Amino acid sequence: MSHYHAVVWIDHAEAHIMHVSPEDVESSIVRPDKQHQHLHNKHGAVGAGRAPEDQHYYHEVVEAIKGAHEILIVGPAGAKLSLIKHIHKHDPQMTDRIVGMETVDHPTDAQLVAYARQYFDATDRMRP
Repeated sequence: MSHYHAVVWIDHAEAHIMHVSPEDVESSIVRPDKQHQHLHNKHGAVGAGRAPEDQHYYHEVVEAIKGAHEILIVGPAGAKLSLIKHIHKHDPQMTDRIVGMETVDHPTDAQLVAYARQYFDATDRMRP
């Protein structure tokens, strides 16, 4: 089944993807192949002290949302921005489908669906 709206809650450990309509939800979870590593920069060390982004992980998330016409990306930290940058670089035809990015801590799936429905209802009412 294809849904018009999708919401992605993402951090570096997993992504919850919900395709939502007023009466139905399809959900999936995508996890990176490797556990995200938190690196810390030590005084005098060479490099940024950051683990490289897992592009395969972001690619899998993009594959999971390709059928949606409007996409809301949410999450607690920088992974949501990394996903948007990945889409701009690797799937630029999807950039117009991203209708919003919001900071959202760690909701349950039911809370995420309710948040998405409220968000999309409000944005749909603003359109002609």
